[in-house]
Amino acid sequence: MNVYVVERGTGTPVVFLHGFPVDHRILLPLDGVFERAGGWRRLYLDLPGMGRTPVDDVASTDDIVDAVVVEIDARLGAAPFALVGNSFGGMVARAVAERLRDQVLGLATIAGAVVADHARRTLPDHTVLRRDDDAVAIAAENGAAQDYVEMAVVQSPDGARAFVEHVWPGLEAADEHAVERIRSRYALGSEPEDAEPLAIPTLFVTGRQDATVGYRDTWSTVEHYPRATFVVLDSAGHNVHLENPAVTEALIADWLSRVRTEAER
Repeated sequence: MNVYVVERGTGTPVVFLHGFPVDHRILLPLDGVFERAGGWRRLYLDLPGMGRTPVDDVASTDDIVDAVVVEIDARLGAAPFALVGNSFGGMVARAVAERLRDQVLGLATIAGAVVADHARRTLPDHTVLRRDDDAVAIAAENGAAQDYVEMAVVQSPDGARAFVEHVWPGLEAADEHAVERIRSRYALGSEPEDAEPLAIPTLFVTGRQDATVGYRDTWSTVEHYPRATFVVLDSAGHNVHLENPAVTEALIADWLSRVRTEAER
């Protein structure tokens, strides 16, 4: 499979896995944290059927996990690396971390999905804490108003511009038929937390107003990750890293420090 990857920097590898059905661009706003920290080789993947990676014969989330593991082996071999996953990519990242647990230095998820079945998720009602007509107008200029309004908890011009630049293009680029095929087999065959606890530096960032994956289900995994920081941020929905970038970046910087310590042992 020809997986599209954007690579930046040098040093310890970090693999980024985006949500469903966007592409790698949704995670690029985090790149500055890694650039400032220095010494991190960032690999942003487009998952099969999304962005610029063809779906080929991928038909399930388990198939996507397999494809990511193959890509990591091809690019990194046995080198230690860290993982960052967003939304659906968080679920994939947890599975990859379990599969390659002897190689993974750290795991971070941003609004990561834990319960695959949407009907079984514990979710707050969709809430808009701040409305901003200028923000909606910016989204509307790019044809993204409906999606932005449905997702944003805190509307702002900066948030709308970030949505238009980093979220909307991925939604537009997704292979609709591939997305539906994968959606029909969205759940993992086995939960990563059924295995032995994973004692690596871990970070789970969730949004208190996230009506897509919620925050409560993430906390159900707490005993599996004895080295984890669990954070739920107020005034943040599913795009928590776009709505609350400063705090999210500070949390990632702290996680990177912990991962670096692990890598230097």
